[in-house]
Amino acid sequence: MGIWLLLGILAVSGVLVYIQRNGGFRFPWLQFYVKGKESGFRFGELNLLRRVAVENRLPNPTSLFWSEKTLDRCIRGTMIRFRSHNKEEDPAAVRFLNKLFDFRKRVEFNLPKYRLGIQSTRNIAPGQVLKITYPGSSVYISRVVENMRKYLAVGHPKGAPLPPGFSWRGQKVNVYFWRAEDAGYYFESKILGDYIDKKFPILHMTHADKLVRTQKRGSVRVQLANAGRVFPLTTIKEANERPEKMGGYRCKMVDLSEDGAAVLVGGRAKPGVPVKIQTELDGDTIILSGTVKGVTFKQNKNVSILHIQGIPTSPQMKNRILAYVYGIFRNVDGTPRMSSLPSGSNGARSKKTGQA
Repeated sequence: MGIWLLLGILAVSGVLVYIQRNGGFRFPWLQFYVKGKESGFRFGELNLLRRVAVENRLPNPTSLFWSEKTLDRCIRGTMIRFRSHNKEEDPAAVRFLNKLFDFRKRVEFNLPKYRLGIQSTRNIAPGQVLKITYPGSSVYISRVVENMRKYLAVGHPKGAPLPPGFSWRGQKVNVYFWRAEDAGYYFESKILGDYIDKKFPILHMTHADKLVRTQKRGSVRVQLANAGRVFPLTTIKEANERPEKMGGYRCKMVDLSEDGAAVLVGGRAKPGVPVKIQTELDGDTIILSGTVKGVTFKQNKNVSILHIQGIPTSPQMKNRILAYVYGIFRNVDGTPRMSSLPSGSNGARSKKTGQA
């Protein structure tokens, strides 16, 4: 009888220790699952996030559902653990990190700035770039100078030569713009005044209180200023992630995301060309292939910005890119976390921006 009692006590003790190690007494996990379901996570995803919370000893695991900083901390800790055990290239570890980055993206895009956007031109900030057209015209580029109560003051549009005697005054125009870290917008307006004869030539444009929101962001981009190389491809089927040691053309990285990039090259370029981009970030080789979907030519400097829509990368490359995009190994003040960095990293990262 005594031995059975002893075995029972040992069994119960083992269960209690297991529960405690898994956060059973530190947090009401029922609340965790309820809040997780309310946030749109599936049961399997919640089990994974619970494991992350326990491994990183989070005092409030539900913060994983809404806090970018908490997820960044957990991803950083997970990457460091994988590196210390030489598991960073292990397929299971790569898949695990992929899922964590998917959660990170979901939390990012649940922020109000992505979900709500703006409804009126009265909320457009000075400096916003606009693309303006009128019936039968090409695209003209302008910029908001001042947002007034009764109108928008914008810089005189630049583009193809206008017909002799042309005035913007009275023209009904279509306006398109991309709002950084948000989405694309479209509205119709009318030009109230054309002050080309002034020292600072501007237009006055009517406000629109109903904006059409299009092209919502599908990924977070980070601004760059790194040197890189661009390799033209015959077809996109030639794309690979093999590092190139020679060839290609020098370029300057403008921005980068998991599904695209923008690079600055010399001369005039054309859209529709498949390319492979290679650069170095935090000591890692980053390779992305895709198609040039748009070109912004700056005639005064004779350079072109290539806007590249990438094809899906390997899971390993995706993790490498997203670790940089989200600044996983950076402090709040922007300095590298040298004590936590995997070997070969320096933590350099620029601020997140919208499309180039």
